[in-house]
Amino acid sequence: MGELANCARCGEVFVKTTRDICHKCYQLEEDAFNTVYKFLSIRKHRQATIPEIVEATGVEEELIFKFIKQKRLRNSDFPNLTYPCDRCHKPITSGKICEACKQEIEKELQFQEEVNQKEEALAQEAQKKSIYFAIGNESDKE
Repeated sequence: MGELANCARCGEVFVKTTRDICHKCYQLEEDAFNTVYKFLSIRKHRQATIPEIVEATGVEEELIFKFIKQKRLRNSDFPNLTYPCDRCHKPITSGKICEACKQEIEKELQFQEEVNQKEEALAQEAQKKSIYFAIGNESDKE
């Protein structure tokens, strides 16, 4: 059973199941999707960019990005559809971040891993130096 929540778009209280928006806002989004899809279905509009779609349909840019991220509008069908990278805002066609940001994050992670390994090695070396060994004991000689 769903839980009570506020609609992410209009703030109205509704029973949340699988969507984070109320039924009324969902219907508005579906109408917007149909408007965009009908526009793009026309052969001469298949190469349209996001600003051109916004201007022609009146549908918000963020909503079009949402449709692309949900894969309701596919780049294979409409090649000029892009949305911004979550990190640097460059246009991308899939995923959450662009390839350049992905590589930069991987480098940062690799560097941090190397730093952690060096710190661990230094800690182990310091621990070895702080251990004293007693060789032979006066009581052992008796």
